[in-house]
Amino acid sequence: MLALPATSSTSTRQPNRGSPVSHSNENQRIGVIGLGAMGIGTALTLHKCGLDVVGCDIVEQARHAFEAEGGRSAALPSDLGGCQVVVVLVVNAEQVEKVLFGDQGVAKYLTPGSLVMQCATVAPAVARQLGERLDEMGLEMLDAPVSGGVAKARSGELSVMASGAKSAFAKAESVLDAMAATVYRLGNSTGVGSSMKLVNQLLAGVHIATAAEAMALGIRLGLDPESVYEVITHSAGNSWMFENRVPHILKGDYTPLSAVDIFVKDLNLVHETGRDLAMPTPLSSSALQQFTAAKGAGFGRDDDSAVIKVYQRLGGIELPAAANDPEGV
Repeated sequence: MLALPATSSTSTRQPNRGSPVSHSNENQRIGVIGLGAMGIGTALTLHKCGLDVVGCDIVEQARHAFEAEGGRSAALPSDLGGCQVVVVLVVNAEQVEKVLFGDQGVAKYLTPGSLVMQCATVAPAVARQLGERLDEMGLEMLDAPVSGGVAKARSGELSVMASGAKSAFAKAESVLDAMAATVYRLGNSTGVGSSMKLVNQLLAGVHIATAAEAMALGIRLGLDPESVYEVITHSAGNSWMFENRVPHILKGDYTPLSAVDIFVKDLNLVHETGRDLAMPTPLSSSALQQFTAAKGAGFGRDDDSAVIKVYQRLGGIELPAAANDPEGV
């Protein structure tokens, strides 16, 4: 079992909002692997803060989007061998494995002493193993999952749940200054940051599924959906996810900011970790079933708020017509 350290410190920074970062690592070249919604936001934030950034993605369209904003891009992780810091913002552990240690993985091309900031959501055990493998290659790792969503990635206001050696934090200082409003320093061992992110994802997934169920019940009771949102956001039953995700439902727009598939993955990690610890997780397991049902119904790539469509199919409720789905289902 991985225990959190007895003490931890929190470093709070004001977002830079595109202004130059004052830092001691002026000659660092930074690679950002993964130019999806979160990755491109982070890469653009670093670029706008005056850092030397190269964005990497196998998808040509993603690279072009970064280049259109003045950034430089690379098609393969192996092209980032000249970077002193590599930020990994891909989807899952399999992709992390590929971009670090695959045939075109970056790790073997990095100079000893370079830093990998691993920001993808992975199991704590995976994070520890990644740290050990990189250490054997003479590289450092900061276990640094992030939270805050697409908008905060673009504004440099993410929360970073980080653990690693003091030297790793020092090498990451300029990057953290640019991308984060708050950095939680959770200890000197990899795996602690990922443990905290797992707790966050348990709550986030349950809150989204609960928000969808609450809205579905309100609609089934004949309540006006806008009124449900107005009342609940000013009442004790409100949550950040209810307030943030329900507008997607009210607008009928399920354009993915964070997809159903993400919570199928993350709540599976919660479930598997709980199983390994002999720790029951009944609420997150129930939420996982709802997201799995939404995925099975064909909504895996829709915004995670599309989990409400499970109730549309099973309960016969009428939802606002989706802007990107003419049939509304």
